[in-house]
Amino acid sequence: MEGRKYTPIDEALLQIDRGLRTVFGRPQISERPDPAAGIEDDAPLTAEEARHAATLMRINHAGEVSAQALYQGQSLTANLAEVRDKMERAAIEENDHLDWCERRCQELGGHTSYLNPLWYLGSLAIGAIAGKAGDRWSLGFIVETENQVVRHLEDHLTQLPPTDQRSKAILEQMKIDEAHHATTALNAGGAELPGPVKVLMSLTSKVMTRTAYWV
Repeated sequence: MEGRKYTPIDEALLQIDRGLRTVFGRPQISERPDPAAGIEDDAPLTAEEARHAATLMRINHAGEVSAQALYQGQSLTANLAEVRDKMERAAIEENDHLDWCERRCQELGGHTSYLNPLWYLGSLAIGAIAGKAGDRWSLGFIVETENQVVRHLEDHLTQLPPTDQRSKAILEQMKIDEAHHATTALNAGGAELPGPVKVLMSLTSKVMTRTAYWV
C-alpha cells in the first residue's frame, strides 16, 4: 500500500505545525524513556547549583530547538529520499532531547530561552540553504554540527554540580545520540566542510549559547 502523497501546501502546513510544536508546544517524541527517570540526585542542590544547572539545561534546550529546525530545513530541500528519511528520524530523536531538557530545566526552577523562535527561524533557513547545496554538503553540515554539539555537551558535563545525577544522565544520553547522528551522516556520504565554514559555525554557536544562558 502506497503512503500518502503530500501536496506542497500539505508539506508547508506540516512544517508550520512542527515549528509551532517545537517552539511553543509538545513536539512528536520517540518511544524512548527519559534518561533521568528513576534517578535520584546524590544530595540536594544548593540554590546557586540549581540555578546554574537550569541555565545549562536552557542552553541545551535552545541548541535542540536549533537542531530541530536545522533538520527540518534540510529535509525540505534534500534531494535524496533516503537522506530525508535519515534527517526525519534524527529530528524525532532531537525532539526527545527537547522534551528531556525542558522537563529538567523546569524541575530546577528555570525556564527555556525566550529567544527560541529566533533560534528556530535562523536555523531553519540555514538548514534549507545547506540542503540546497547538495546532499553531500548537507550531510557534511550535520556531521560538523553534531561533532560541535558533542564537544559542547562534554563541556557542560564538567560544569554540572557533582551531585546533579539527573541532568548528567540526560546529557550523557544526548551525547551518545549526537555522536550517532554524526556517524550516520558521515556513512551516508557526508563531505568534509571547509575550515572557514567550520569556524563560522562555531562562532554562531557561541553567540547562541552565550545569549541563551541569560535570556
